[in-house]
Amino acid sequence: MWIRSTMAYRLSFAMTLVSGLLVTGLDFVAILLMFSRVDALGGYSLPEVAFLYGLSATSFGIADLVIGSAGRLGSRVRDGTLDTLLVRPAPVLAQVAADRFALRRVSRITQGALVLAYALAATDVDWTVDKVLLVPVTLVSGAVIFGAVLVAGAAFQFVAQDAAEVQSAFTYGGQTLLQYPPTVFGKELVRAVTFVFPLAFVNWVPAAYVLGRPYPLDLPQWTAYAPPLVAVACCALAGLAWRAGLRSYRSTGS
Repeated sequence: MWIRSTMAYRLSFAMTLVSGLLVTGLDFVAILLMFSRVDALGGYSLPEVAFLYGLSATSFGIADLVIGSAGRLGSRVRDGTLDTLLVRPAPVLAQVAADRFALRRVSRITQGALVLAYALAATDVDWTVDKVLLVPVTLVSGAVIFGAVLVAGAAFQFVAQDAAEVQSAFTYGGQTLLQYPPTVFGKELVRAVTFVFPLAFVNWVPAAYVLGRPYPLDLPQWTAYAPPLVAVACCALAGLAWRAGLRSYRSTGS
């Protein structure tokens, strides 16, 4: 329904996509401006930073397109309209994901994919079969990890009711963090996004193997292949959080 309503005004949709590409592209323009003054950022060249950027932006774009609407759950909890989802013969999470589905978010995926394509062409990498396969696996795993964070944030809104900005701190904020090399951050922060909120497996760890860079926190080399396992673990934890949050829901009381 939401896709049909969006495509009813095709010119407006096209203009929204173009404006979305321009707005999201400003993030990478900021990186280009940095490299107009320096040759490397944390020891990483521009194509290598673009590789990190492309992986994180594309993965987050996919997750945001599929489950990004979960950020509005807090408003439904506050006004009691979540009740209408509970009585329908469909999973509540699927309905939350489809609520006001914004096809315009495909512009973020497109912009990230364009930067990733540039990085793959410009980066000097000795490509092997496992490295080639690792790139799409990393993209899918990263999207699942970001999706799990979005679901966990939505579950938190059952309790906080107005925690959309808290959720954004770990999603949009995490995606911005991952655009830059881990070498520019303190070890405490790197530990947090590796072992507490495992966003490092969205791009930092697998990219270290592809680019031949030192692993964050001197992790073992096999962790480059760990993103699918991390994604499954994140989904399991997010699923438990969602079920606990949904069971705690008591409507508005009005």
